[in-house]
Amino acid sequence: MRKILFFFLLSACVGQSIFVPNDFVRQDIKTQNYEIATWQKINSPKNNILHIYIEGDGHAFDVYGRPSFDPTPQSTTLREIAFNDDFDNVVYIARPCQFIMDKNCTVSDWTNGRFSQKIIDSVSSVIKQISRGRDIVLIGYSGGALVSGLVIEQNKNLPIKQWVTIAGVLDHEKWTQHFGDTKLDASLNMKQLPKIKQTHFVGGRDDIVPYELAKQWANEKDIVLIENATHDKFKNLKIFD
Repeated sequence: MRKILFFFLLSACVGQSIFVPNDFVRQDIKTQNYEIATWQKINSPKNNILHIYIEGDGHAFDVYGRPSFDPTPQSTTLREIAFNDDFDNVVYIARPCQFIMDKNCTVSDWTNGRFSQKIIDSVSSVIKQISRGRDIVLIGYSGGALVSGLVIEQNKNLPIKQWVTIAGVLDHEKWTQHFGDTKLDASLNMKQLPKIKQTHFVGGRDDIVPYELAKQWANEKDIVLIENATHDKFKNLKIFD
């Protein structure tokens, strides 16, 4: 059993405590717009494949529906999945302004502009700096699914061989319309699904990205329904056999 280290992380307003395996190292990466937090496990530097996980929207709104002061995720869902991935080379990428309240951060970056061009450019930059030409399996959770899809759409030169989403939003216009929410008017949307190998895990009890809605933006043959999973509880999810 791997030893577990306790890391105490300070974001701008809220202390976030999580457990991180000792073979993951935190590395904050600078991009043109933001400094972005990552945790990286690179056990086989010469291995030509990386599993890269992109975080969801995090704590975008408070319990009253108001924009939060700090979007650092309170749920550990994706971190737990990433940190339990026993592949040699695994990277977890936080979204801009999570864990690091960069001087360029604005509330729009985790609300109506959470899928803006500068967000996609910044995440793309991080992936390019880490991957260095290696093949990539890209995994996006919740809103991170749309971020990952836009990264694929805009970076044809990135060697992304497989795309996986977990409880993923793939069309924010259909999503906000479904719930009667305010449009994300400063955000981009995918023009179409990328033509690469893909799998979309959807929770049967997910009331944030329900199965009926997921079927509207993903091909049903590529959807894996996890019957008892909620949006932030994918217990014992096995992405890779």
